[in-house]
Amino acid sequence: MSELSSRVPGTVARAKQRAGQTGVRILDGAGGLGGAIVILVLLMLVFSVLSPAFLSTDNLLNVLRQHSVLLILAVGQTLVIISRGIDLSVAATAALAGSVMGVTYAHFGLPQGIAILFGLLSGFAVGAFNGWVITRWNVPDIIATLGMLTAIRGVALLVTGGQPVPDFTEVVEGRRMPPVITTLAAGSYYGVPLIIVVALLCCGIGAFILGRTKLGRSIVAVGGNREAAHVSGINVDKTKFLVYLTSGGLAAIGGMMLSGRLASANAHMANLMELSTIAAVVIGGTALFGGEGRVSGTIIGVFIMGLLANGLNILGLSDFWQRVATGLIIIVVVALDQWRRRVAARNTS
Repeated sequence: MSELSSRVPGTVARAKQRAGQTGVRILDGAGGLGGAIVILVLLMLVFSVLSPAFLSTDNLLNVLRQHSVLLILAVGQTLVIISRGIDLSVAATAALAGSVMGVTYAHFGLPQGIAILFGLLSGFAVGAFNGWVITRWNVPDIIATLGMLTAIRGVALLVTGGQPVPDFTEVVEGRRMPPVITTLAAGSYYGVPLIIVVALLCCGIGAFILGRTKLGRSIVAVGGNREAAHVSGINVDKTKFLVYLTSGGLAAIGGMMLSGRLASANAHMANLMELSTIAAVVIGGTALFGGEGRVSGTIIGVFIMGLLANGLNILGLSDFWQRVATGLIIIVVVALDQWRRRVAARNTS
């Protein structure tokens, strides 16, 4: 009897260890996206049971269309966070780019190509300034971009005069937003919204940078260990600068798409979307302290947030519940990832 009782604790401990190893293998086998994939599957199962129309093609396309701008901004945020930074100015940059494009086209009467170019350049200018302040003045990323968040909103207010664009007291007759942007943001092709195609192209650019370029390898190295990256010959400051430059450019594209979809622009649009981009990136499995992540995870993170909002709307629940659920999902996904890391570290040791 005593021999049996002495064996039981050891058997239970080994069973727990095997269960932990199995769980870690499942999460690792998903490329570090295990927690996000579990949440995604659960959401789809629960909402499809509660509402049969939830998994219809039209509804899923609607979710993607509504969250395409968030996805575009989140791609840039993914690159920044992998490099062990954070960009709190992405949403304000989007508002500025949309406002600049709208004012130059609708108020100044410039050709749509020039207006779009000005919008893009405004985003790149913000990204370049962020990168310069962070690398040259050694200002922490969060402080630099927090300051720019407020400053850029102010610049956008100056550009628009505090009014929505187009302001019909100043508009050139017949002008609102550039037709190319309106078509891409609000049009569709064979039932597929074109804004989804634009968002996926931006995801492709981000994935290509991370997986196929020297810059991508440098981003991961700098995020993983800044000093080791420097010793290995990587130009850390140049890498950080290019990351923020890219984030600014993607934010500008997102802002112009948002303006085209709304057929209007203003200095306050995309308010608080910078927090949603961070949430999507974290839910998608990117390590908040850098060195690990992928664009595919961010796509899943945005899709989770979109499905959650859509499902709760179908069920008639308020936006308040969406905020509660999103916060809890972030905690669960990060907890699963930390558990995976702890078990993997114990098994290695």
